[in-house]
Amino acid sequence: MHSIKSSVKVWKTAATRLAVLIVIVVQALGLGACGLQEPAQPWIKEIAKQEKIYRSRGADVPSGYVTGRALSDYAGLLPSGFCDALGRLGSSDRWLDIGAGDGQAILDYYAPGDDAAWAETCARPGGKARAVAMSIEDRQTDKWQQQAASLGTDRIRYLSGKRLRDYSLEELGKFQIITDVYGGFSYTEDLSQFMEKVLSLLATGGVFYTLVQSVHLEDGKDNPKTWYLTELVDVAGRDEKVCSWLKQTTCAKVSCESKSDWDTPTELINIRKVCSDVSVPRMKLLKFEAGYPPGRRFQLEP
Repeated sequence: MHSIKSSVKVWKTAATRLAVLIVIVVQALGLGACGLQEPAQPWIKEIAKQEKIYRSRGADVPSGYVTGRALSDYAGLLPSGFCDALGRLGSSDRWLDIGAGDGQAILDYYAPGDDAAWAETCARPGGKARAVAMSIEDRQTDKWQQQAASLGTDRIRYLSGKRLRDYSLEELGKFQIITDVYGGFSYTEDLSQFMEKVLSLLATGGVFYTLVQSVHLEDGKDNPKTWYLTELVDVAGRDEKVCSWLKQTTCAKVSCESKSDWDTPTELINIRKVCSDVSVPRMKLLKFEAGYPPGRRFQLEP
């Protein structure tokens, strides 16, 4: 009889642990209490497809998945004022580049140059900020390794193997500038968590420069026939613009430059952190389709 009771107790303990594990997994996927009744499986499959894109190497890298953008590309893609802001940084300041790929933009920043080259490199001669390149996959080149060895790891660092959300403040520290050129902001499954993390890493007065393509533009000049890659809706299901949503964030001054004349309607976004009590309105994921960038649909939570 004692052995039967022990077996039942062990079984109940194991069942309890399994139930807890299931709840944790469901919460991690962003599903509600009824999530298992919703079409969650397609998201899991799509996220698995997305992981394959992240991990692609050599000839397997899709042609539209760019991992080697130059700093001159950043100057052309990010909001106006980015070059000036980067050029003003001094040797004690710090720059984080999210979705840095092979880190070419940081290599360009540290390349020898003069005043004549500043317009293309965004980097004036003199003291350079300490720079951190972040990528899900390790795409360091021999050129990066050589430059890092020459400058020392206290000047440039390359971080890989984890997503932004998995790094602690102690690991990363604070930054005066954070950039994201078709990186996490265009790919994340959790926009609110991503933005909260970015703003937590910005020093007060620091600026986040990013962009997002194929969205409803702040100025309303996007073609209504556009196939939108990133869609936001409010609680009632009505279209919500990315910049309108971001402007509800506390302790952040948000400005946007709408590009309706680009190949796809694109919003260039500048966010300055003005105080420490940051709060980002919560968005939940409704749809995710793997791609570069992926197709996503989010809804504002009550």
